[in-house]
Amino acid sequence: MTPAPEAFFTRARRGLRMITAVLCGALLVALTCVTVIDVVGRYFLSSPLPGASEYTELLLMAIIFCGLPAVCLDDGHISVDLITSRLKGWAEIAQLLIARLFVSVVLAIIAWQLWKHGSQLASYNEVTVYLRAPIGPFSKAAAIIAGACSVVTFVMAVMRLSKGREGAV
Repeated sequence: MTPAPEAFFTRARRGLRMITAVLCGALLVALTCVTVIDVVGRYFLSSPLPGASEYTELLLMAIIFCGLPAVCLDDGHISVDLITSRLKGWAEIAQLLIARLFVSVVLAIIAWQLWKHGSQLASYNEVTVYLRAPIGPFSKAAAIIAGACSVVTFVMAVMRLSKGREGAV
């Protein structure tokens, strides 16, 4: 029988993955529409979509950072396991703990730097060239997502350590 906190965490992970999948899918459809409209307008109507490159940049950033929580929840980070695949028992648990803690620290640094950069951009009132959209809020939103992913990865590392090898989170 699954304890209540563990069941809650499993349901929360599943729900968050579903939300991020739907959101990323919608953003990807929007990106596809922008590209199709721009290409059709450019080559068939001699009138490209105004600001298409900026829409594309902002949508790509949104897709990447909206998908990051799902990657963190699934432990889907890229890894090379030439040596670590042979680890068993506590060595395997320690390696996974160290890897998750490292990812958590790197994401925290990324969040901190993105926040600083976003604050700097906001202080200059930096905007995109064509759309005149402020850039600072986008950077700060990415920082918040990266920070949340850092916390999620850290919690998963701690939960895995407390559960041991059998209870992979």
